[in-house]
Amino acid sequence: MPTVEPLPRQPAAVADLGHERALVVADVHVGIEAALRYERGVELPSDADSRRERLLSLLAETGADRLVVLGDLGHRIGDPKGDELAELNTLVDAVTDRVAMTLVTGNHDAGLADVVAARVDVTPGSGVRLGDVGFAHGHTWPSEAVLSAPTVCTGHEHPTVRLTDAVGGSRTEKAWLRGSLARDVFAEGLGVDAADLDWHDPDLVVFPAFNDRSGGTYVNVEGQGFLSPFLPEGLVDGEAYLLDGTRLGDYRRV
Repeated sequence: MPTVEPLPRQPAAVADLGHERALVVADVHVGIEAALRYERGVELPSDADSRRERLLSLLAETGADRLVVLGDLGHRIGDPKGDELAELNTLVDAVTDRVAMTLVTGNHDAGLADVVAARVDVTPGSGVRLGDVGFAHGHTWPSEAVLSAPTVCTGHEHPTVRLTDAVGGSRTEKAWLRGSLARDVFAEGLGVDAADLDWHDPDLVVFPAFNDRSGGTYVNVEGQGFLSPFLPEGLVDGEAYLLDGTRLGDYRRV
């Protein structure tokens, strides 16, 4: 069985950490509705209860021992307040009453990390290796420890694909990106000699966003730039997959 196995029709995966089984998600963005209201004047009913129940259901269905969030657990950049703080505390309490929880710090999590630190294992932004899996958010270069793992998981991109039919109709779908990593690209990014990296030809798995309202990067639309500093150059032979498991092939040619 693969070390990291996406769940059918879900923006989530199960990871075998050796001593533990983890449910892994990325980009939960709790409190996003509050941000849309105050920053853009967009009024949407809160999806907080649904987000929480989806996570708890997946934890129960998979029998996971731990939840790993690949960054951007929260949405507000800075200290969470108001509705976001309430949603954050309710979600974290509900999860940690059941299993251990790890937050890989993302670019939206700077103020949030201090709020949850007593209940959650919070890692640096460069990520952490747990068993044979390296976890990083993706907004900065992963650490050498993360890159030493056979499989590296990141978020941050919210990858999506735009699918167009023969008559010009189109739809947007969340997608997974998967491929091998380019050693020289990461060595240059970290400022080290490639020969000094503990390298085992790792696979990269880029997770779709767990939040349904957080938008995404069209990975197959020309002119759409990636957010991570190591993409697309650091991804070799990257392929896209839909949530239902459909293999689309080279993401650049979808």
